[in-house]
Amino acid sequence: MTAPVLPKPRKPQGIREAVPGLRRLVPHVRAHLRRQRTLIAGGGVAMALEVVMRLLEPWPMKFVIDGVIGHLGADLSQEQPDNLQQVLVLACLGLLVVVLMRALASYAMTVCFALAGNRLLTSVRADAFAHLQRLSLGFHDRARTGDLVQRITSDVGRLKEVAVTAALPLVGNLATLAAMLVVVLVLDWQLALCMLVVFPVFLLTGRTATSRIHTVSRKQRKAEGHLATLATETLSSMKVVQAYTLEPEMQSRFASDNVKTLKDGVKAKKLSAGLERSTDVLVGVATALVLYVGAQRVLAGALTPGELVVFVTYLKAAFKPMRDLAKYTGRIAQAAASAERVVDLLEQEPRVRDASWARSGRRLRGHVELEDVWLSYVPGHPVLRGVDLRVAAGKRVAIVGPSGAGKSSLAGLLLRMQDPDSGTVRLDGWDLRDLTVHDVRSQVAMVLQESLLFATSIRDNIAMGAPGGAGSVTDEQVVEAARVAGAHEFIIALPQGYDTVVSERGTTLSGGQRQRIAIARAVVRDAPVVVLDEATTGLDGATEEEVTAALDRLTAGRTTIVITHDLDAARAADRVLWIDGGRVADSGRPDEVLARHADELEEVASGARP
Repeated sequence: MTAPVLPKPRKPQGIREAVPGLRRLVPHVRAHLRRQRTLIAGGGVAMALEVVMRLLEPWPMKFVIDGVIGHLGADLSQEQPDNLQQVLVLACLGLLVVVLMRALASYAMTVCFALAGNRLLTSVRADAFAHLQRLSLGFHDRARTGDLVQRITSDVGRLKEVAVTAALPLVGNLATLAAMLVVVLVLDWQLALCMLVVFPVFLLTGRTATSRIHTVSRKQRKAEGHLATLATETLSSMKVVQAYTLEPEMQSRFASDNVKTLKDGVKAKKLSAGLERSTDVLVGVATALVLYVGAQRVLAGALTPGELVVFVTYLKAAFKPMRDLAKYTGRIAQAAASAERVVDLLEQEPRVRDASWARSGRRLRGHVELEDVWLSYVPGHPVLRGVDLRVAAGKRVAIVGPSGAGKSSLAGLLLRMQDPDSGTVRLDGWDLRDLTVHDVRSQVAMVLQESLLFATSIRDNIAMGAPGGAGSVTDEQVVEAARVAGAHEFIIALPQGYDTVVSERGTTLSGGQRQRIAIARAVVRDAPVVVLDEATTGLDGATEEEVTAALDRLTAGRTTIVITHDLDAARAADRVLWIDGGRVADSGRPDEVLARHADELEEVASGARP
């Protein structure tokens, strides 16, 4: 199967395309904005105050310079103060107050916006993780795990980092720029035009560079996703890697992808540095032009020297957003690429979802019925072809047949891992599509051939089987489930007993121990339907007997679907179904069905038939 195809990003056309990439995230953030409106409003007030303080900051210097020059005998057009020392003291005190107020406003703005932004994006990360868990099993079967992890960790993390270090300062500087442009136009519109002439040049020269930076950043994020996938696959398959001495092969592949991310990162950095330096040149040209024209205006009496200083100070502050835009273009482009990757994930639609009319909250007896069920994973290649099956509540049915015949697909339908293309799957007469996904899955407990455990305590691993979650089960219920599963004795023999933390995937325990903990997890679920998918395959004789006894205790009085190649497990069923080619080819009493297919079973057991 091929990997799931996420929407292909559009070809970027510069920083204007980076903004839509970030804008796509807005609908997914909007739901969380109300909870942060106090912080956002406080940040907005602080930003407005900071802009006002920035506008006021150069004016004390203007009064000092004009007062000193006038006192030295220069002929200025404005009236000179009678008490220069008083003006100097007031100007210096005023500057100190303005600087202090600006620092406080800037601090408040940064804290408010940073808290709001981090909380919003933390909520987005939580939404992305929850959405991943809702996506259909078919998506996860084809998806690259490392890339998905990269999207919900690194990509969201990059968005948070850029929001604080780049976006917020840029927003504040742009607000300051707008206010300063108004002031300089009032002061001297001719000099203001000299400052404004550089902005169109900056936009024209920066467009190509930002487009290339955005393209490279997107490629870099994609390559990093591939790198994370390769690392995840290698580390999770370390037994195979070491057993087959694949270390050089894995290292070579990792090195290749690693070098690719390095090259893309260096290229993006070069482009960003080039844009920054070209912006510095433009700012230098504009500053020289303003100084020359401003000096001429001072000589002509249209401006005082102090007003020219104010103008130059505003010029420096006004060009700061240009410098920031050049400086942060790479980060903004990376954030846009990360936003696109996160949104592409969030916009994946689950193939199995609750219908608007779905009902919940009912306990079923476990009568299973499949009627003319067709199912395909790839269009035009059905794995189930018109399957009919009825299992009365409390009965045990074994499903046997060659590998790939569609046996496990039947179990997936009962759990609503996928819905049939056509036909109906029912529990107690209810079409599963008329029930919520949670309710359907709470009615079914499953024990797999390879029962995975989570890297937490044994107590939590067992308690996770409860439909209401680990917190809905008491310690007494956990211990009782372990006793039913035959796991209590070996658990209390462990160093920390039920509080023993198992390794990732439970590899610190034996196969039989993992299987009995999985059975205990199914016991806690207390579901009316139990699916055993090759639950005893691969166990040694003594362990298989223990696990089989535990499974018998688990399934007593429950509807049980046994998917197996084990003839003994099949003979213990009330009825056996032979599945072949996606169809129920035979059905009846165990001895009769197994006898009719003895030759085929021997071929399957010997490996002559898959």
